[in-house]
Amino acid sequence: MARAYGIDLRKRVVEAIEGGLSTRAAGRRFAIGESTAGAWHRDWKRKGTYEPDRQGQPEGSKLDTQKAFILSLIETDDKDISLAEIVDRLETDKGVGTCQSLVSKFLKKRGITWKKDRARCRAAARRRPCRA
Repeated sequence: MARAYGIDLRKRVVEAIEGGLSTRAAGRRFAIGESTAGAWHRDWKRKGTYEPDRQGQPEGSKLDTQKAFILSLIETDDKDISLAEIVDRLETDKGVGTCQSLVSKFLKKRGITWKKDRARCRAAARRRPCRA
């Protein structure tokens, strides 16, 4: 990802616009995009600072607030619960819309995984012994 422009350039652009220069003219004068000059001016009016906003996605997940609920589903459930069932329970019980991949990332981040071999061994235990 590209780095943000320097604060000194932002300050000069905003001061030029405040001095009467149009955003289009300020963009041409400082060799930046017209929309960039306008966005910097709007940000300065709104925030009162020349500092750029943080780049990238915000830290954490929207499921962090539901950690106790998700872990309780996994620990107290008699049978193995699927990702689809966790998604459904989050929607119905907590009103949190999510997808299976986000739940999977949430669980993987905490070191919670399911191994298919163990589940297959339990299901096939009556038919033949299974290697573990």
